[in-house]
Amino acid sequence: MPLTLDSSGVVAGISFLPSPNCDQRPVGTAINLLVIHNISLPPGEFGGTGIVELFTNQLDPAQHPYYREIAHLQVSAHFLVRRDGELIQFVPCGARAWHAGESSWRGRDRCNDYSIGIELEGADDQAFSDTQYARLACLIRTLQIAYPDIAIAGHSDIAPGRKTDPGPCFDWVRLRESLPA
Repeated sequence: MPLTLDSSGVVAGISFLPSPNCDQRPVGTAINLLVIHNISLPPGEFGGTGIVELFTNQLDPAQHPYYREIAHLQVSAHFLVRRDGELIQFVPCGARAWHAGESSWRGRDRCNDYSIGIELEGADDQAFSDTQYARLACLIRTLQIAYPDIAIAGHSDIAPGRKTDPGPCFDWVRLRESLPA
């Protein structure tokens, strides 16, 4: 199903759960990078509410031992693609989500300033679902129309040595073959 991005940078017809963990991009900064991540909360478990709660500052540290370590974090991404293909947006594309951390791409630091962050519900050591690849490709095609000069990188590409996602199980060839040349 084709997606439509409105003038505020929100995709029509999907869940939009606003995250407080965002701010304005620097004036005049063009969006020209997509960063693909993976996340699961608790680690290695899928389908729960932890990711949404983390990105909306509602994660209860008493719900899982790992949550005590991360509940204080103020992080977000623009989009989350669940295992079943559900697409959730947390930050409008025109705003700066807090997903990349200390990062650099092609000699430019501060990737959050000029990137869109897409989280895949998953883990480095587990294959992603067919439905996720299909939904991710659809989202990327929509974003490529709005931002024609956009490059695609993994979190590990912009923060080498610090981050490993989307991980070795992410099939870059499959993704690239599903996108227009």
